[in-house]
Amino acid sequence: MAEKDFSLSLSDGMVNRGSWERMKKVMRRAEKGEKVTIAFLGGSITQGCLATVHEKCYAYLTYLWWKERYPKAEVVYVNAGIGGTTSQFGIARVDHDVLAYHPDLVFVEFSVNDENTPFFQETYEGLLRYLYGNGSAPAVMIIHNIQYDVGKTAEEIHRELGKYYQLPCVSMQSTIYAKMMAGNFGSRDVTEDDLHPNDRGHRMLADVITYYLEQIDQEKDTVEEEAAMPAPMTADAYEHSTRYQCKDCTPKMQGFVPDTREKDYYTDVYKGGWTAKEKGAEIHFCLEGNGIAVQFRQSVKKPAPIAKAILDGDEEHAVILDANFDLDWGDNLALETLLYHGENKKHDLVIRIEETHEDDAVEFYLVSVIASC
Repeated sequence: MAEKDFSLSLSDGMVNRGSWERMKKVMRRAEKGEKVTIAFLGGSITQGCLATVHEKCYAYLTYLWWKERYPKAEVVYVNAGIGGTTSQFGIARVDHDVLAYHPDLVFVEFSVNDENTPFFQETYEGLLRYLYGNGSAPAVMIIHNIQYDVGKTAEEIHRELGKYYQLPCVSMQSTIYAKMMAGNFGSRDVTEDDLHPNDRGHRMLADVITYYLEQIDQEKDTVEEEAAMPAPMTADAYEHSTRYQCKDCTPKMQGFVPDTREKDYYTDVYKGGWTAKEKGAEIHFCLEGNGIAVQFRQSVKKPAPIAKAILDGDEEHAVILDANFDLDWGDNLALETLLYHGENKKHDLVIRIEETHEDDAVEFYLVSVIASC
């Protein structure tokens, strides 16, 4: 058997240069010994899933690069990765989970969570515009991950946005995946489930990112033009998204109970919503926007209640919210879109429990509702 070769063509990972000026500013400040905050927003790969310890995940390893490269700086690490979530949820939570920490640099990683569709190009654009246009003017770098068994990734639509907004982009498709497909090593050498990197996979991912950072660092003292904010590339209906939980609003309730427990961390997602267990229980919201979505728990413990979401009294087009999860890897934070490119006005939303069972293992958990425009 041929010896495995884990070396990468790291320069191949630099799939878009864009403008480096915001990143250079962060590096110049770090070089002076100032405080810089590095944030990571994404799904389970960013969260560190399947790394043996969090300190071996790609995000933490990238943070260590900043610590080691700029030893005089105070480098603050923010990991806002939540497994099984897309950029649609990312834009709804970015204020609380990322921008509240006033980051100087944000790495965005949703390319294996988003589908390669116009819908997710629009949600992703909303996230990029909101981040880059924020008053704190953070630098933004896009990370394109890939599913190693079938090559699934939204890199195509995400990279289009990266080029359009002149943002640095790094790709695992043109580096780790390319070497695997060339036979240099097998998928099990870098991932146990073809999606989440193992320790070696996380290390390789971090190497691709930090190689790019090293190229920027070599030019950090050269000032270049900062990328301007262009007009939206898509219809841009998600740039302004508001997430409502029980602390944020007072819906009318009959049979639903607010869950006022405080979250311990970002991933403590099943707190702050509303629960119900009786058939016929209802909760009523009045939401303004041209996009409405409902977030609820799908449970691996069965049976679970089934609810119905009715928008503006339209029972005929009501959406079923089935809390029974078909897979077994853990509870699923489901996000169901009820209105997309609708009329930008106030909308009435009713969520009603339609089906319960004598032996229900869990209550119906409504995590949040999201309004976008």
